[in-house]
Amino acid sequence: MDPHLLRTFVTVAETGSFSAAAERLNFTQSAVSQQIAALEADLGTPLLTRRPVALTPAGERLHRHATLILVRLEAARADVTRAVAPPGRLIVGLTPLAWTRRVAAALARIRAEPGRLRSRVLVAGRDRIVAAAVTGEIDLGIVDGFTAPSDPLPLPEAGAVGIAEDTAVVAVPAGHPLARRATVNLADLVDAYWIDAPEVTPFARLPVDGLRVGLRYDGADVAILRGLIAAGHGLAVLPAKAVGELTGIPVLQLTHRVELLRGPGAEAPAARLSELLAAL
Repeated sequence: MDPHLLRTFVTVAETGSFSAAAERLNFTQSAVSQQIAALEADLGTPLLTRRPVALTPAGERLHRHATLILVRLEAARADVTRAVAPPGRLIVGLTPLAWTRRVAAALARIRAEPGRLRSRVLVAGRDRIVAAAVTGEIDLGIVDGFTAPSDPLPLPEAGAVGIAEDTAVVAVPAGHPLARRATVNLADLVDAYWIDAPEVTPFARLPVDGLRVGLRYDGADVAILRGLIAAGHGLAVLPAKAVGELTGIPVLQLTHRVELLRGPGAEAPAARLSELLAAL
């Protein structure tokens, strides 16, 4: 089975749509249909129903295997890349809202010392960073999210270490009717319009149902997201440190957490990696 076809199949299964899978993979919808048809012809059985798009029993079995196969392929690529990488590399992956002065200062301190590391920073959404940490593509992953004050982030891999917490707030433009509130409950804002920014503050991960999306922002620039909020396109939940010129109303029973993941087989020298972990 061609891994490219498996990746397309998994994407269709995850999105529940041929068109959405095509958009995510930067293919045409007809190309996605052709790839699924080729995989079904190879296996001699339908894997997906078309209207609605859903896994068949055979598709469910393949999906379980395919997700593991794709992770192993990424792990193999990362392992080979590590083997031929120059000594002393340090690759840190982080989500847009995980970047803090502490992270910047820690990296700067490591780079300024004699024999400094060759470092690289990957900024992406949480799913991408977690996957990169699991496969060893990166040495350290720094991810953020919103959760109940006493709970860790619901990450698929154990072993994450909490390194920062901040107040979760609803970010609104200056002069917004909510700006006078001392606190807010998300369940009371079902009539408001929200911005879905999956790479920055994923709407789908907010612990409440019934909120309405007014705009989707697919970028990862926090400043642009703040600009969209300021222009009245919708609200978003942000950590208090990230509201900038906006007004932030604390959300009841919700906090912003930043957690650290260490990739398997990290290649950075142990002493330097320990210094960075201690600084974080």
